Amino acid sequence: MTNQRRWYRRFGDWLDDRTGLSALSAVAEKKDVPVHRHTIWYYLGGMSLFLFLCQLVSGVLLLFYYRPSAGEAFESVHFIMAEVKFGWLVRSLHAWAANLMVFTVFIHLFSVFLLKAYRAPRDLTWMSGVVLFVLTLAFGFTGYLLPWNELAFFATKVGTEIVGVVPFIGEFAKNLARGGTDVTGATLTRFYAIHVAILPAATILLVGLHLLQVQRHGMSIPPSVEKDGSTRGSMKFVPNFLLRDAVGWLVALAVLAALAAFFPAHLGEKADAFAPAPVGIKPEWYFMYMFHTLKLLPSHILGLEGEMLGVMAFALAGLFLLLVPFLDRKRAPGEASRLMTVIALAMIAYIIVLTVMGYTANPTQ
Repeated sequence: MTNQRRWYRRFGDWLDDRTGLSALSAVAEKKDVPVHRHTIWYYLGGMSLFLFLCQLVSGVLLLFYYRPSAGEAFESVHFIMAEVKFGWLVRSLHAWAANLMVFTVFIHLFSVFLLKAYRAPRDLTWMSGVVLFVLTLAFGFTGYLLPWNELAFFATKVGTEIVGVVPFIGEFAKNLARGGTDVTGATLTRFYAIHVAILPAATILLVGLHLLQVQRHGMSIPPSVEKDGSTRGSMKFVPNFLLRDAVGWLVALAVLAALAAFFPAHLGEKADAFAPAPVGIKPEWYFMYMFHTLKLLPSHILGLEGEMLGVMAFALAGLFLLLVPFLDRKRAPGEASRLMTVIALAMIAYIIVLTVMGYTANPTQ
């Protein structure tokens, strides 16, 4: 045993000398997490990261069989689900992990908004988080087309048409996204490249920046807790918080496995560019509020296209979210901007109401 321990120690010293792992672990061990009545919201970031890792692992497994061409994409997904052992489960895990990741990132973003965790010096942490939210939506949009089924084809056609209404650059952006003037095999190949290469690389880089900022500045204490002094001390990140975080990952994994097993992903019919669009075609739930808003707008408002104004309004809302740290001037300890709280609650309510309205609307209207 003594020789074995010496070998382990020598290997550990050799690895640490070349990687500096002990320095990283020392930094993690020094990190403390404040304990108060809102501490539970801190776990959503780790849960979102865990679901992203589930996406990466299941996505890599799917890549072994998937073929990104209009003539073979649908058949390759059908082969995965029907012939590959547990292929249906891997695809279902991938699909449900995407939905759960959007859900947790959404809650994480708005919990940070409501708790005013964007205040300096955490403004860069907030901005990187907003961009990560946009990248998460981009994952959903580009991945939706890859099975090349009927619903995905026409939903992508509608979605890229909306991009085309943006002033000045809309037509160029639409053709760039499609790889031409219409949704074709070139669109599928382009979305595949974005989905499996560009977005993962950008997300990993931004996640690294985001985690670095969280590590550097620590967890934010909400203004209400700062004001009444109700912080109940702190806990060590390693191992106390990390173990609790791991429980959240296990809960997410259990929910993910249950959804994938009992509600497996469906494939539908193969896309046919010459077939009429299905009646009542709708986007994924996380785009429904945008889709239904544009549907409710009149064709023209004050002489301008209603759809264009709707798209510009969503773009401005995204810009507002990005710049919240610089728009909220009450950033002193114990101070909270009621206006920002009202805006955050109004945005959440709007998204929920329009999503429900979109799903309950008559598809023929």
